[in-house]
This record gives sequence, structure tokens and C-alpha cells, in this order.
Amino acid sequence: MTAQKVRIGILTVSDRASRGEYQDEGGPAIQAELGRILTTPWAPVPRVIPDEQPLIEQALKELCDVEGCCLVVTTGGTGPALRDVTPEATEAVCDKILDGFGEQMRAVSLKVVPTAILSRQIAGIRGRSLIINLPGKPSAIADCLYAVFPAVPYCIDLIDGPYLDTNPDVCLAFRPKHARKPGA
Repeated sequence: MTAQKVRIGILTVSDRASRGEYQDEGGPAIQAELGRILTTPWAPVPRVIPDEQPLIEQALKELCDVEGCCLVVTTGGTGPALRDVTPEATEAVCDKILDGFGEQMRAVSLKVVPTAILSRQIAGIRGRSLIINLPGKPSAIADCLYAVFPAVPYCIDLIDGPYLDTNPDVCLAFRPKHARKPGA
């Protein structure tokens, strides 16, 4: 009997990409980086939707509650533009907001570009799912994902999600000494 792959939602929020006017680069960038980071077998559950708060909320709920994704990573819609509503949608569907994720992502991004202060990424918990908002630019996606991912596996442990292993040569996950791998 084979173990079921961990499901991870990848949600691209972009009016142009959802209409096919622009090729989604953010979602594939997230998938590629997660492929480097994770050694646990996993399957992406991708979605591309427009910048509409009700649609973002619906997609997040579906990925968490129906698709069973322990982690949902979004890209796009985190800036100050009028149509950027991903953080509002994320906050609306989460039980808890984890402020440290946004703080860390902005701190890392500010070392690269001064306009990172305009970024509004957040992260939160919905049931047994962790939702993380990333920016839309692929290079910023990598910077932000690597900045916060060391805490992701333990966070998912704490919400009774699956045990995620990372490639320590790429991203060393932090778990307290008392945290044990299942079956160990």
C-alpha cells in the first residue's frame, strides 16, 4: 500500500492570467521551489483566479476544506493597488493570523527592494491548513518562501497536519528537540 501524497494548494491571483492574457509565472515558481524544498512526496493542487475577494475566499475554502491541502500558498494580489485583495480574503477565511510570517517576508524583501514596504503578505490557519500569501514576482516568491519555510513543517505539525520533511541542503526545517517524527 502506497502512502498518499501530501496535497499542497497553489493559488495564483491574477486578472490577466485568469483570462489567459498573461502566462502564470507565480504558480509554477512556487511549485518549482517547493519541489526543491520538500522531500516528502506531495502533489500540487493549482488554481488560477481573478482578483475578486469572493472568488479568492471560495478558492481558499475549497483548497483547505474540500481538497484537503495542509498548505496553501498564494501568489499575487498582495500590493496596495485597488484590486489587490488577497490578504483581505485570507484574513476572512482564517481562524488565526500568524503575523510573524508577513513580518519576516517583508524584512527579507526590504533587503532587496525598498518598495517591499508596500507588500501586505500575511499567513494564517484555517482548520488544519496553513495559508501563506506570497508576492507575484517569481524572484520575490523564492526570497519570501525560503525566509518562512523553516517554520512551516512545525506549524503544520501543530495543527495536526502531515509530517513534512525538507531537503536540509536547500531549507532546514526547524522543530524543537521534543518534536519527534511519527513512528520514531
